[in-house]
Amino acid sequence: MMKSTLKYLLTLFIITSLVQSCKKEVQTTETAEVGSTYVADNYTKKEVDIEMRDGIKLHTTIYSPKDTSKKYPIIMQRTPYSSMPYGEDQFKEAIAPNKHMMKDGYIVVYQDVRGRWLSEGHYENMRAYIPNKTSDQDVDESSDTYDTIEWLVNNVENNNGRVGIWGISYPGFYSTYATVDAHPALKAASPQASIGDFFFDDFHHNGAYLLSYFRATSLFGTPRPNRDRPIDTAWYTLPDLGTEDQYQFFLDAGPLKNLDRFFEYETGDTPRMSVDGKTDDFFWNELKEHPNYDELWQSRGLIQHLKDVKSHVATMVVAGEFDAEDLYGPLETYKTIEKYNKDNYNTLVFGPWDHGGWARSRGKNLVGNYYFGDGISEFFQENLETKFFHHFLKGDGDMNSGLPEAYVFDSGRKEWKQYDTWPPEGVVKQDMYLSDNQELTTEKKGETGIQFVSDIKKPVPYSEDIKSVFTPRKYMTDDQRFASRRSDVLVFETDVMEEDLTLAGDIMANLNVATTGTAADWIVKVIDVHPADAENHEDMQDHLKMSNYHLMVRSEVLRGRFRNSFSNPEPFVPNQKTAVNIKLQDVFHTIKKGHKLQVQVQSTWFPLIDLNPQTYVDNIFEADEADFKTQTHTVFTDSKIEFTVLK
Repeated sequence: MMKSTLKYLLTLFIITSLVQSCKKEVQTTETAEVGSTYVADNYTKKEVDIEMRDGIKLHTTIYSPKDTSKKYPIIMQRTPYSSMPYGEDQFKEAIAPNKHMMKDGYIVVYQDVRGRWLSEGHYENMRAYIPNKTSDQDVDESSDTYDTIEWLVNNVENNNGRVGIWGISYPGFYSTYATVDAHPALKAASPQASIGDFFFDDFHHNGAYLLSYFRATSLFGTPRPNRDRPIDTAWYTLPDLGTEDQYQFFLDAGPLKNLDRFFEYETGDTPRMSVDGKTDDFFWNELKEHPNYDELWQSRGLIQHLKDVKSHVATMVVAGEFDAEDLYGPLETYKTIEKYNKDNYNTLVFGPWDHGGWARSRGKNLVGNYYFGDGISEFFQENLETKFFHHFLKGDGDMNSGLPEAYVFDSGRKEWKQYDTWPPEGVVKQDMYLSDNQELTTEKKGETGIQFVSDIKKPVPYSEDIKSVFTPRKYMTDDQRFASRRSDVLVFETDVMEEDLTLAGDIMANLNVATTGTAADWIVKVIDVHPADAENHEDMQDHLKMSNYHLMVRSEVLRGRFRNSFSNPEPFVPNQKTAVNIKLQDVFHTIKKGHKLQVQVQSTWFPLIDLNPQTYVDNIFEADEADFKTQTHTVFTDSKIEFTVLK
């Protein structure tokens, strides 16, 4: 009994910590300047259950300024991470997107989405949008947001009839969703690090399963038993790997199907396996049963529905240039709205942050070991985010907000730039070829093949500093010297730059490859190699120096079976030259004079992504130990990287 109780308490502690970690993505944490009682001193709190059109009630928390002498706009966030603390006498220490807006005065609303925490109904990951609703039973996140806004503007005192919505990560997804079939009172939305499609964000990258997200699965995949369960009772468990060495753990675990055993009942006594082979974690089941981009994932993607964003909703999309979790989502959100909705006000803020870093005020702006400057997040909060919402919710609300179309940070020069379009006008495509002798050249030099052995027992790690974490982030700027010195990582590098080279837009890797097997993953990394005299900074890990630092600027994987279609995978023909094209997300980075541009190509990235058996099987989640084979891969020197360059 004692052992079971201790295990439960430990699990509850871990889950609570992780939920709080998720919530840090969706609210600022700086309260020292205004005091921990500022919200309680200046706001009243009310909790209501708002009825949706199908009768389901969603738990909603409303913070209203105590000064009732004027009217205020409503700024809201819809979240699966809980709107706690619960109870009208319990207050958050910080509310609103940032401290400036908290002090300026807004009616701030938080809502538990359908099926989470104190809200009724059934929860679905990335609930599919219903474009043509025919009855009150046709509900989605758009209709839930619409019904919520309708109630708020008609029932909350002292509101001015204007509503804004914001959120980071999953709440960012709900913010984007609100712009489709938007309520007329919704005037401004800021999707930040927003999920756009679960086959390309978070748990997948171009069809490759992100094994590093394994421990996060239950947070999104365990149904809540009932709404009346005590709120401090955990209804899901997180896998306890029993080690801090994730690399060795997953290597020893073997095929993905061996991980089913980690989804257990909350008591930890009985494996969560039923007679049909399913676990109790519905999201893990979905991952296993839908390895391809089939109807399940396609229906939940939101990007394709942004062609019809309402023109009265101004959007400010925020993305972190080094966001390991959601980079595809915000960039594709911005680009799709921009392409199909010319009458919309739509701006992009693209800064030197990891996931949600712009919402955390911490003075120095670092991602991992790499320092970008001071006060960057604070600048965003005060001069971009606050002004955006003020203009559309408190100002005249016209579409000339004074903000640029694109406010982007050059992560090489470490400075902000403003452009009327993104990518900027004047960009050109520049091809660079993966040539012999580890050269990256502007001209093709033959079509020879460069081989390397992909040893399934010794996969390339994604970092030299792999920790047991909820989801990894630091690796996005990690020093890649350790990888460049492995025989199973191909390196291609320019001479020392004689002038600056600014990469401003997406990157396309057009590889020509072959393999002795029938399956393979392909990973491409773009590296900024620093000069020998590069200066250190005090926040670097002790064992690292900035001299010759190999800064990873951008990286991406493509599961080779999806080279022609994400919906219809196909094996490689052994030893046959085959085209594999990989799109790397946008960058804005200058390779400065005196630096070198490097490209690394490899076939494993462990345990960031799961191991490819390198023998084709229909579903890697069902692969057996015998399917995993060491293979020899070839990259041909007519392969090229197509950079978007600002001249």
